[in-house]
Amino acid sequence: MTSGRTGMGMGRPVVAVPWWGVLRPPFLLLTISCMALAVAWSAWWLRMEGQSLAAVPALLCVLGALLAHAGVNVLNEVHDFRSGLDQHTWRTPFSGGSGALLSHPDKVKTAATLGWTCVVLTAAIGLGLWWWRPAAHGPLMALGGLGLLLVVAYTPWITRHPWWCLVAPGLGFGPLMLLGTEVVLTGQWSWQGLALSVLPFALVNNLLLLNQFPDVDADRRVGRRTLPMVIGRGPAVVVMGVQQMAAWLWLGVGAWQGWWPPGVALAVLALPLSMWVLQRAWQARDDLGALQPAMALNVAQCVLVPGLMAVGSGVS
Repeated sequence: MTSGRTGMGMGRPVVAVPWWGVLRPPFLLLTISCMALAVAWSAWWLRMEGQSLAAVPALLCVLGALLAHAGVNVLNEVHDFRSGLDQHTWRTPFSGGSGALLSHPDKVKTAATLGWTCVVLTAAIGLGLWWWRPAAHGPLMALGGLGLLLVVAYTPWITRHPWWCLVAPGLGFGPLMLLGTEVVLTGQWSWQGLALSVLPFALVNNLLLLNQFPDVDADRRVGRRTLPMVIGRGPAVVVMGVQQMAAWLWLGVGAWQGWWPPGVALAVLALPLSMWVLQRAWQARDDLGALQPAMALNVAQCVLVPGLMAVGSGVS
């Protein structure tokens, strides 16, 4: 079975993908990068206070974030298979699902069990960290509860509300991951940590936004309402540009004012890549066959930027 649109350069065959491909393992690199920033920021803050990082809670924070991301991936794949969306998506390496359940339809229940197991384990880790840090019960309950809500509500509800769909990914990978880790490891959250999360927030929002471009027609069939569908691809690129430029300017302001470790400014090495992504997305907005390079480098910048910020925090 192959995609009927391979001749246009965007579709790819439905090949034999292992059923556990629903985890989307390559995409988990984004979590590792964002959590590296969260842990590095917390470690720097603790050093400034003359304290040391607790390694086991830090590792549990990373594991919980990975399980939450994996849970979203799996539940999204199960939902898209059951709704029939997988039959209509124009699959690219970055959008349209893995095709794993098309190759293994008998594994749908197994995949659903895997997804919910990831959610339960995420909650269990969160409760353990909540118990370990009694002085921060309120913030941890708020951040953890909102994070779990995003995990379970993203596909069935959030994808039907275009503006919520725009900001939900960045909220999870930016403020929730960074502030949640900060509270666990330092016992408090800070406005500097919230400010630091703005750049990953904007970039991850744009990552999912651009990846929705090829799926507009398929998403419409199953009742989704994404921003490119509602306002068009051209205006959606403008939204990308506004978010991206505002975030980079914010990084400059924060570095100038000394809100964060000086090394955070290392992220500016990725600025030319970020500008190229925007330019290419605008040029190829209605030529989906030419959009894949922008989608690929958009993924690369989303992994690279938090990683550079983490390295910069570590050496400051």
